Amino acid sequence: MLRNTTPTSCASWAELQVHYQQLQPQHLRGLFASDPERAAKLSFRFEDFIFDLSKNRITDETLNLLVQLAEEMGVPGAIESMFTGEKINATENRAVLHTALRNFSDQELLLDGENILDEVRDVLKQMQQFCDGIHSGSITGYTGKRFRHIVNIGIGGSHLGPQMVCEALKIYQQPDLEVHFISNVDGTDAAEVLRKLDPEITLFIIASKTFTTKETITNAHTARNWFLEQAKDVVHVSKHFVALSTNTAEVEKFGIAPENTFRFWDWVGGRFSLWSAIGLSIACAVGYQNFEQLLRGAESMDKHFRKAPLRQNIPVLIALLSIWYTNFFNCQTHAILPYDQYMRLLPEFLQQLMMESNGKSTDRNGQPVTYQTQPVIWGAAGTNSQHSFFQLIHQGTILIPCDFIAAAQSNNPIGEHQALLLSNFFAQTEALMQGKTRDEVRAELQQKNLPEAELEALLPHKLFRGNKPTTSIMMKQLTPYNLGALLAMYEHKTFVQGVIWNIYSFDQWGVELGKQLATTIEKELLQDTPANHDSSTQMLINYYKSNG
Repeated sequence: MLRNTTPTSCASWAELQVHYQQLQPQHLRGLFASDPERAAKLSFRFEDFIFDLSKNRITDETLNLLVQLAEEMGVPGAIESMFTGEKINATENRAVLHTALRNFSDQELLLDGENILDEVRDVLKQMQQFCDGIHSGSITGYTGKRFRHIVNIGIGGSHLGPQMVCEALKIYQQPDLEVHFISNVDGTDAAEVLRKLDPEITLFIIASKTFTTKETITNAHTARNWFLEQAKDVVHVSKHFVALSTNTAEVEKFGIAPENTFRFWDWVGGRFSLWSAIGLSIACAVGYQNFEQLLRGAESMDKHFRKAPLRQNIPVLIALLSIWYTNFFNCQTHAILPYDQYMRLLPEFLQQLMMESNGKSTDRNGQPVTYQTQPVIWGAAGTNSQHSFFQLIHQGTILIPCDFIAAAQSNNPIGEHQALLLSNFFAQTEALMQGKTRDEVRAELQQKNLPEAELEALLPHKLFRGNKPTTSIMMKQLTPYNLGALLAMYEHKTFVQGVIWNIYSFDQWGVELGKQLATTIEKELLQDTPANHDSSTQMLINYYKSNG
């Protein structure tokens, strides 16, 4: 059960504040110099992974105090509450059971008296049969041709998760099958995708739990109209459109056959849903067996998260580091830096996962929080990012903790590319940790025989303070299994942060106000319905009406 208390009231919080004052002046160079075993003590192995926390501004005492905070905030009990189906999403009175979607155990998991694992496996079987039919050619379009294009139409978690995983596992993509994504209600998104396609060989997956999400349904009808321009007869819609939804009435009204409707449940949050039927585009893209490996990798991390002691629990430790930097160093941003081109969309996926979950300013008591919660998540693939924003990380005035992520083995081994890539990976974390002192810069410049005045003028610009925290996450190879484990780790990190911040991580009321106002303005724009706005909004609406 979640404890409803504020972290600032915990004894460990006050101890961490004192500890921060003691640790803050210390440099990572000194911490490494004083303990030759630091890397071994502060790195953690999990199957094919190594999680190296040693380049963070922590000591054993830091971790002990942070673990104490997690215990005081009831993290162990909260973990069990989530896995056993307690309705911890209290504002929506729902359980949070995305972990059930990748639970392959023989045990029952009861929710309201029903074993939900039976339902999950029924949907997985339906997905497998559908994917096998697509790949074998037994499921075809209305003219009997095999499908060559699959278009996922969704938004938010129904888009970001599937798109990111399909990109990350592109090396596993089925031959002669292309996967596309439409999410933005901007007509350009749909237009640019549709102009590449042939209606006879295109399958559309409409991903919307309620089948009423405005952006998704607008794009779905655009795709349907485009398809019917050639197919003519609405009866053919049932062969080219499938739905991932719970609203069977609206799905049937759209023209989708019941057997092509894939169910999921209200205990699956959108940003945690790629493991469900929302992952149908993934399964079609890479094959059902690889999709199952993705699930099994996540299940393995779930087991670790549920059973490992907090002091050895990787998602818990990663979460506690974020608490440390956010609430004691006052960091307001965190960079995700995958050194793998296939994982280039991971930062965008994690933005939604973390910021939509924990971007809250009201605690579980309904009171305003008095401490910082979720930092801004951002990032891009290395080495490209080294030539754009790394300057800020190295020499800027704000402290930016970073996650560096890489695979030891490339999925595309070409010449010396992987060695060059990883040399940058290792060098950047080392440079951020060590920095470059005034004496080191001076010695370098003296070797160039610069005049003393020029040397002194240039020297301060080449100083690197270092002491910049990084976490290095390495896996043997980017596989469906390892990707599943990595994503589950970040899901659990997000949950632990929410528990410690005493906020609800599984609702997202902050997105509702804009939707409500957009509905009103849409009527005004399309039907010229009068509405009352502030002067700025009204001016912009008038400009659109005059120029649109």
